Amino acid sequence: MFISLHLYPFMASQESERAIARHEVREIEQRHTMDGPRQDVALDEEEDMVIIYNRVPKTASTSFTNIAYDLCAKNKYHVLHINTTKNNPVMSLQDQVRFVKNITSWKEMKPGFYHGHVSYLDFAKFGVKKKPIYINVIRDPIERLVSYYYFLRFGDDYRPGLRRRKQGDKKTFDECVAEGGSDCAPEKLWLQIPFFCGHSSECWNVGSRWAMDQAKYNLINEYFLVGVTEELEDFIMLLEAALPRFFRGATELYRTGKKSHLRKTTEKKLPTKQTIAKLQQSDIWKMENEFYEFALEQFQFIRAHAVREKDGDLYILAQNFFYEKIYPKSN
Repeated sequence: MFISLHLYPFMASQESERAIARHEVREIEQRHTMDGPRQDVALDEEEDMVIIYNRVPKTASTSFTNIAYDLCAKNKYHVLHINTTKNNPVMSLQDQVRFVKNITSWKEMKPGFYHGHVSYLDFAKFGVKKKPIYINVIRDPIERLVSYYYFLRFGDDYRPGLRRRKQGDKKTFDECVAEGGSDCAPEKLWLQIPFFCGHSSECWNVGSRWAMDQAKYNLINEYFLVGVTEELEDFIMLLEAALPRFFRGATELYRTGKKSHLRKTTEKKLPTKQTIAKLQQSDIWKMENEFYEFALEQFQFIRAHAVREKDGDLYILAQNFFYEKIYPKSN
């Protein structure tokens, strides 16, 4: 599997994209070399920070990523797109090693914000002392599948001229479900769980209870914050409050910026109640929905302890702890 780290969105064919990405990396490394070597310089805590957003497809990930791109120059950090061959979310073992080495030792790219359709990777098993900060956003599983179904056929308003894989297929999602089509089968719901579960084979075993339990464990123990598409603004607000080094100004940008809701799937038709009910009979939906509800409950718990509502608006709480009775007393 080839992994390229793009500093900007796609612009041409895959080969030209790779050439452009390599050229951009060389330019940045040369510029840092001219400014003086950093290899032996210890970075302070904030400058050594790396965030990984292993984005799940069709969860408003482009809208959120655009905010990171818009803020990177002002807040002085790098944004890199992890582009895997055919968007394969599972890396080979050798690519895992390369990726971990890039993330941890590429000082010229720190502080860095990496994003891409890659499943969770446990950096600890590679002997890394300081792990990156993982964040993510998930979505109601049926809404995510419906959005992806129409995206493959009609694209979106982000790159409207790009020919999509299923272009020309006019069948609605309702018709697909009624006919038992493969693109709308319950198995296609199985995505958010394996993205959080990771690179173990069992993670990608559709309907695995172990995979769901592991995904829940990782969400709680390995992710700094996981938001939901339906409450994206609150997710951004919490990130700005907790990680201002990266997200200072993000909330205002989301509310007022032109790119906030940039990517909208074209020709999307909401499914009927009958279609939804049919999908909800599946054990796969029940597991994906259980994971979604678990993530939603956790996010709302974090939000409840971080904000207060006043006149319909949310406000971040000020610091609510302090230190006292400090001993021994200084002379």
